[in-house]
Amino acid sequence: MKKLVYIVFLIGCFTYAQDDADVKEKEKALNTSKNLTWEANKELSENNFSQAEANYRKAISKSSENAVAPYNLGSAYYNKETYSEAFGRFKQAGELASSKADKHKAYHNMGNVFMKNKEYEKAVEAYKEALRNNPSDEETRYNFALAKELLKKQQDEQKKNDQNKDDKKDNKEDQKDKNEDKEKNEGDGDDKKDDQGKDKDKKDGEDKKDKGDEGDKENKDDKDGKGDYKKDQKKPNDKGDKKPQDQQQQPRPNQLSKQQVKNLLKAMENEEKKVQEKMDAQKVKGAKVKNEKDW
Repeated sequence: MKKLVYIVFLIGCFTYAQDDADVKEKEKALNTSKNLTWEANKELSENNFSQAEANYRKAISKSSENAVAPYNLGSAYYNKETYSEAFGRFKQAGELASSKADKHKAYHNMGNVFMKNKEYEKAVEAYKEALRNNPSDEETRYNFALAKELLKKQQDEQKKNDQNKDDKKDNKEDQKDKNEDKEKNEGDGDDKKDDQGKDKDKKDGEDKKDKGDEGDKENKDDKDGKGDYKKDQKKPNDKGDKKPQDQQQQPRPNQLSKQQVKNLLKAMENEEKKVQEKMDAQKVKGAKVKNEKDW
């Protein structure tokens, strides 16, 4: 029993000693990190940025409890306008910080990086987190109000730009519709013209056909003797020659010539003479003979 108690005691002592050694090792690493940070600060003040950056990095690697080293390195990057690197170091400092004061400074500077990048919505959130750790800091309060104002202006401009884009899109679509309607109307007009042309061609064809039928009819009339009058009515020739006066005029259709009239008159006279002779013969035959008595 005594032996068991002794073993437990030894284990406890060993564990305490180990923990004590770890604590001492961490303290030693932290001190080394702080010394490197101090040297980096000095070199940075002497404008030896490269050496200062190297010592800051060493200090950060030596101890994870030193929040000052990443914060100061972030500030160095910020002053060099390397904002993406600066944000990473400020974020690291905020995560390592154990006090509200250190957290406040880290988030405040993260807000400043967002302001430089015109990421006002993120800046508002960063300043808000900084004020949670130090509500009385006037500089943070001012930056927070400014970030909200700039965010509102940015959102209004974005909304206006989106509206302009929508208007341009609508106008473009309207113009497209107008062009399509115009092309459609022009196409309908062309079709209408084509239809009119076809109707005209059809009408011309029918007129030609009618004229052709009339020509055929005239030719037929000529063959039947009905077109003599048209043949006789010849136009003067192009040279303007006059018709001889002694040329016998051709009779018109349904009109008797002089010779035919003479023949007809003669026939009528002969007929009338025959009728008269017949009547005279009847008078001779029908005359009563007076018988005289001898008294």
